[in-house]
Amino acid sequence: MSKATELHEALGAFDKTTSRWGRITMIMGLFFSLAAPAYLVFFAGLDIEVAGILTAFGALAAVFGVIWIVEPLTYFPILGASSMYQAFMIGNISNKLLPAAMIAQATIGVKPGTRKGELASVAAICGAATVHLTSLFIFVGLLGTWLVSVIPGDMIQTVQFYILPTVMGAVVVQAIVSQKAPRSAVIALVVSVVVVFIVQLYKPFGLFSTAVAVISTAALAWVLRDRRTLGSPEDTTAESELPEGPVY
Repeated sequence: MSKATELHEALGAFDKTTSRWGRITMIMGLFFSLAAPAYLVFFAGLDIEVAGILTAFGALAAVFGVIWIVEPLTYFPILGASSMYQAFMIGNISNKLLPAAMIAQATIGVKPGTRKGELASVAAICGAATVHLTSLFIFVGLLGTWLVSVIPGDMIQTVQFYILPTVMGAVVVQAIVSQKAPRSAVIALVVSVVVVFIVQLYKPFGLFSTAVAVISTAALAWVLRDRRTLGSPEDTTAESELPEGPVY
């Protein structure tokens, strides 16, 4: 048996395993997430009508429903199939797992959407989750109360105020540097500015601004891409030894 055949069979087994256990763990996560609310509604004697639950669900769907579609479509080309199970189980995708995957891919010189890129994402997410859990255990579980007591209140308020732009700014810079696609970065910046300062002024589009920004950026980046670099040998040699797609 040749090395290429062995590699193909190993990756096929990897895909089947991650697909099977990914579905199982996602279903288990959904069950445990809904178990406590279901118990409170149906067995704890709370006076909550089903109509009220459906109304609340409809209100949330109106606000976040677009994200349910946009996020998987946005993350999949970068993370790959196996990492998607990890990412949506762990959470904090855009500000932790996605940057970790992108930096890992850039560090070892592989492209998103390839088999090497997918395996790099798996390893990066495992590392990011391990660091996150370890830091939570130490700085929140063990030292959390003590740290809050010794840090001045003004400093805590300042950190809370600036933490979101700090994290998102770092994520944006990491994405631009690792992807090395200045044309797409400029397109994304222009589209975002237009959406934030113009499209959102028209209220019916307010809830769909994220979808508008993502779809518009993807479409314009494809239309305005540099066609001179398409099909160049260096784009494919790094991945020649791996099968192109998952085997289920």
